[in-house]
Amino acid sequence: MPMNHDSEQTPEPRAQRPVGPDALKALSHPLRIQILDLLGHHSALTASGLAELLGESSGATSYHLRQLERHGFVQEVPGRGTARERWWERAPGGFTIELPDDASASGGDSQANVIATLAINREFEAMRQRKIMDFLDGARTLDRTWLESGATLATINMWLTKEQLAEVQAEWQRFSDTVLDRFAGQQDTPGARPVQVHFNAFPLINGKENPS
Repeated sequence: MPMNHDSEQTPEPRAQRPVGPDALKALSHPLRIQILDLLGHHSALTASGLAELLGESSGATSYHLRQLERHGFVQEVPGRGTARERWWERAPGGFTIELPDDASASGGDSQANVIATLAINREFEAMRQRKIMDFLDGARTLDRTWLESGATLATINMWLTKEQLAEVQAEWQRFSDTVLDRFAGQQDTPGARPVQVHFNAFPLINGKENPS
């Protein structure tokens, strides 16, 4: 099962690139994941801008940006910046990280990939949860029209078969392709601000499957 990590939406098709072992190893650093996350909702930043947001040195963020660029996660913004001040953005599209299958992880390298995969997906999920907490804590500071326009946090508990869960996921993908893609590339649209849309659908590990 792949875990999708989209970049900021752009008008181009959002190809989902599978992450190979070398790129997986390069990504398995919390600061690099935080850099990707910040670039996702700030659109573009310099190494010094990232350093200020992360409380790191610009030398550290520059180093991690170069590693991310090497593996295709970020790129320089075309036509922007100077030799001294380079602007960075996430590479177009997103990427997928397959959840590890312990049955196929027999060698040392495979075990290292399992550990890296779990660490990366946990860090991405932890950042998503922090954003929800920030929203709950700071909602009162927002213009009321943003809250009344449809901001919502929803959890739905259901019993589904594997086939029905696949149908739910397919409907989400159809919605993403037909609705969300219409609003891609709006970084400079007057009145727009960064918004995150979450969709999670997964079997509960502590649940039991009914007999067929």
